[in-house]
Amino acid sequence: MTKPTIVWFRQDLRLADQAALAAAAREGPIVALYVLDDNGPRKWRMGGAQRWWLHHSLDALARSLGRHHVPLILCSGPAAAQVAAVAKEAGATRVHALHHVEPWWQAAEEALAGTLDLVLHPGQHLADPREVRTGAGGRYRIFTPFWRALQAQLPPPAPQPAPEHLHAHGSLRSEALGDWALLPTRPNWARGFDIWTPGEAGAAEVLEDFADRVAAYDHDRNLPSIEGSSRLSPHLHFGEVSPTAVWHAARKAAPRSADPFLREVGWRDFTANLVDLFPNIGARNGRDTFDRLPWREGAAADRDFRAWTQGRTGYPIVDAGMRQLWTSGWMHNRVRMIVASFLTKHLLIDWRRGERWFWDTLVDADYGNNAVNWQWVAGTGIDSNPFGRIMAPLTQSAKFDAADYIREWVPELRDLADPAIHDPHGSGCAPPDYPEPLIGHREGRERALAAGAKVRGS
Repeated sequence: MTKPTIVWFRQDLRLADQAALAAAAREGPIVALYVLDDNGPRKWRMGGAQRWWLHHSLDALARSLGRHHVPLILCSGPAAAQVAAVAKEAGATRVHALHHVEPWWQAAEEALAGTLDLVLHPGQHLADPREVRTGAGGRYRIFTPFWRALQAQLPPPAPQPAPEHLHAHGSLRSEALGDWALLPTRPNWARGFDIWTPGEAGAAEVLEDFADRVAAYDHDRNLPSIEGSSRLSPHLHFGEVSPTAVWHAARKAAPRSADPFLREVGWRDFTANLVDLFPNIGARNGRDTFDRLPWREGAAADRDFRAWTQGRTGYPIVDAGMRQLWTSGWMHNRVRMIVASFLTKHLLIDWRRGERWFWDTLVDADYGNNAVNWQWVAGTGIDSNPFGRIMAPLTQSAKFDAADYIREWVPELRDLADPAIHDPHGSGCAPPDYPEPLIGHREGRERALAAGAKVRGS
């Protein structure tokens, strides 16, 4: 009798263009396995918004596998130990999985490779970030040359359809998805998440919708009041669609104008490259000199941070973004930069506090993207904006026509006319229930520049 092969699902919850599943299916009966590992670094346990998404994505994956009469086996605990235990129960010696760059997944891969025949496949990126090299064979730390080198390896291979036939090994013990308590109970803060449809089918719908809009992406992505973003980020994070499939769909839909969007997909590869080079990038400054930056701490800083998380800063574009995040688990990409700049520059609060808030509240909280993007805005990263580059929220709001966006997410301002809604206090139109600015723009800017000068002068 042919031994079964385990397919170890992680952030690759799909059947199509899933190299590990395809390889296992060619070998015979399979065991489809997902392990919820909360035993790694506590700081990087999956956040609340991601857990909501994971529940629904696993449910969708189980139903897709069920149509092939293959059960999805669920286990919780240390990943390597659980995969090994299921392999022993099933009589399997080989495990197929997609390679992941996150440090906890790499640690699990190394541990598992010592006990089983672990076969790792590409599929998480346009190209293996470890294979994007300089002419001298080194690794890139700056995006622009990385992107040029990555483009030399494109187009990626055409995405492969899901296997037509899958054969289950048999019945194995499995935990119940509902017992994992991934969904919120009281209060149900996820009521606004109904805009999302997690799972492979939902990802396909989003990709099809965006293909009709990708030609306008370069202009529309900066305008919070219109639907210019792809909204693919959580689907890519959970691997419900492959970056290869996204690349080909965008290029087919807009052969001449998809490049700005595809560059953003390439940025995702770049952040994975930095995670592979610097596994602790989510906790440490990319440039050591910023370890001396005098971030604000104490009761006043805590009070300002809390106001930022609640969307009560007195800056409408910032407040709109933070309220959108809490309600929907997502934030417009231009606004993400504005709120991150406001926290790290105007409020002079450590980027890691903002990164942690995003980790818990974003449905697309990818380790590499989240950490690298925060450090890029804060100016502390390996490849980042200068620290002295400080976004002006009021100017950004007007420049990118955010009036209707503010009306949607800050309802106490919805009756203000366009010129006034960007700066209600400066225009003298602020309603009594809208908070005063935590700090003036000029004051916040000068304080941030003074802090940056201390780093340069130390």
